[in-house]
Amino acid sequence: MKTKNRDSTIREVRSSLSEGSLTLPGLVDYYLSRIRENAHLNAFIEVFSEEALAAANVIQEKIEQGTAGKLAGLVIGIKDNICYRDHRVAASSRMLDGFVSVYSSTVVERLLQEDAIIIGRLNCDEFAMGASNETSFYGPVLNAADTTRVPGGSSGGSAVAVQAGLCHAALGTDTGGSVRQPAAFCGIVGLKPTYGRVSRKGVIAYASSFDQVGPLTRSVEDAALILEVIAGPDPGDSTSSPREVPAYSQSLQQEGTRRIAYLKEALDSPGLDSGVRQCMEQQIARLRSEGHTVEGCDFPYLDYVVPTYYILSMAEASSNLARYDGVHYGYRSPLADSLESTYKKSRTEGFGEEVKRRIMLGTFVLSAGYYEAYYSKAQKVRRLIRDALSGLLANYDFILLPTTPTPAFRFGEKIDDPVVMYLGDIFTVQASLAGLPAISIPAGNHPDGLPVGMQLIGRKFGEADLLSFAHRIF
Repeated sequence: MKTKNRDSTIREVRSSLSEGSLTLPGLVDYYLSRIRENAHLNAFIEVFSEEALAAANVIQEKIEQGTAGKLAGLVIGIKDNICYRDHRVAASSRMLDGFVSVYSSTVVERLLQEDAIIIGRLNCDEFAMGASNETSFYGPVLNAADTTRVPGGSSGGSAVAVQAGLCHAALGTDTGGSVRQPAAFCGIVGLKPTYGRVSRKGVIAYASSFDQVGPLTRSVEDAALILEVIAGPDPGDSTSSPREVPAYSQSLQQEGTRRIAYLKEALDSPGLDSGVRQCMEQQIARLRSEGHTVEGCDFPYLDYVVPTYYILSMAEASSNLARYDGVHYGYRSPLADSLESTYKKSRTEGFGEEVKRRIMLGTFVLSAGYYEAYYSKAQKVRRLIRDALSGLLANYDFILLPTTPTPAFRFGEKIDDPVVMYLGDIFTVQASLAGLPAISIPAGNHPDGLPVGMQLIGRKFGEADLLSFAHRIF
């Protein structure tokens, strides 16, 4: 496989397969060799080598017969919190190490129905809780741009697999920025759909009112096509929207100028790295030169978005992770000698430090005497944030802001200070709190050479417009 095909879109790969200049078994072989050569990056926890090659032979015949699905030619990896029947899934935690899923998630079923090939499961922060991929039971993932830097999280393995050309695309999950932040750190595209646009059935839950599956790709076109396949109503997920799914990949050529708001508080934030600010200012100037209206707008809630998000997400994590008790399934401590010690020792030994921290904080904010002071108040602030963003999007087509306040940081730089780590989500959690779609696209390089991401937030269920505009400017 020629190196340039690594940057090809799914459509271009499919064209090469149809012409016979490329074979699907050859393509899978190429990715398997890339995975072996880059094993030091630790992006994959498990590679489905034989299975992927067998699927490639079957789908190659379908392509030749003209009966292949719309994702034939796509070799994709899935984050280790997305269930795939008869395959292990662990959410990168000791608690679920060795657990084999008895059913497939809806997103996996839809990928397979359209003849995508799943090449393996990808490393992530434990139970998707982290922003650096340093909390994984299987060790950290290394950023291919600079292996002394984190890849972002929690979908760090998914981002690096695409960044390093170990697969064509990957699925991640985004709770407070876990697709967009690693996409920015790795110089690729990361999409968080509207809450409810993609089924959560078969996705190991972290915070149920936030979690959304999203694609990580090298092009907006590929993100549109993958979303087109995985989105849509699902009777297995009561939060999935019944709305019809547009043909996102067919509506990427929209013309005309747009009205864009940028949050003045974000660009003026003292925590924003000067190099990232410079990239944003250059992008704003470029958009204006192309005829778009780009105006600074006030957003008075920026200081509240991170505490609001973490109060709510930790409360939901406390509830969701209560099921891992050492009794029903998952890790059970060999030192337990009673029911109570089974619970305590299994959870103490099975969960990592960050997961335990979030469970305890979540339990605290839900406890008697503190529920009204923290959880209930956070729900009210969430409504204020959602209303403020909706108000902006009533007058503007998109909201623009940096994806992250800094480029990828060094390993160990923030892991010992949770507050500093959590503040790294300050520009991504708004869209999560409001349930709005958001995309991170590359916005150039920081003066030190590292990738910088620019984020666009769109209207609820406005992925078609969001993807079209992102496709135009990237």
